[in-house]
Amino acid sequence: MPIDLEGQTALVTGGASGIGRAIVEALLASGARVAFTYSSSREAAEDIVAKAPKDRARALFADLKEENAASMAVAATNAAFGTIDIAVANAGGLIQRSRVSDCSLALWNEAMALNLTSAFLTARAVIPQMVEARSGAIVLMSSLAAHDGGGMGATHYAASKGGVSTLSRALAKELGPDGIRVNAIAPGLIGTQFHDRFSTAEGRKTTVDRTPLRREGRPEDVASAVLYLVSPMSSFLTGEIIEVNGGLGAF
Repeated sequence: MPIDLEGQTALVTGGASGIGRAIVEALLASGARVAFTYSSSREAAEDIVAKAPKDRARALFADLKEENAASMAVAATNAAFGTIDIAVANAGGLIQRSRVSDCSLALWNEAMALNLTSAFLTARAVIPQMVEARSGAIVLMSSLAAHDGGGMGATHYAASKGGVSTLSRALAKELGPDGIRVNAIAPGLIGTQFHDRFSTAEGRKTTVDRTPLRREGRPEDVASAVLYLVSPMSSFLTGEIIEVNGGLGAF
């Protein structure tokens, strides 16, 4: 059954490329109005807006590591489309690989800011209007690394994503009485520029060989899970972490 989000307004952080872009495009295809942030992929962001249905997409520059960036994105979304019904905190990534013995405090703090604090700030910025409306769906982006520790040199990334998983469960408890649902997605190996940059071909093949479905995931696989979590089809689902990894984390 197609998911109909006509009349809904969504904010997606980190929405210009990879998984984020797939989420934005899926929301648009389902009828939502979508504002999305980007930090370095301006051309890609402009391309999404150019291809979107008229007046249904807005690209917002934002560095989500800055404290006021999320609240400014929320204000811009409200100005363009009205009250936000859906928030997807997708901004994040692995800055660089580093063994713990070589990981500087600056790198650790940057990983936390990029992955965990940005999700907290996005949720904090959008919650008041959802509380007032007594409805809303928030999706945070965790990772398989949150429970398997990630690959070599990704301890700081894994720890930050573990925090995202815990944050999603805590928010679900706090916000449930206000009619707001909070869930998280934990992708495994998804074929994006992230892994083109940080994973070797040999490592990716090894992961695929260990994956029951014997393939890498696609950004659209994650976007489909997000659509489910923000739709009425999951109206009694909150505090969950949906693993999108081809079965890799199940055994």
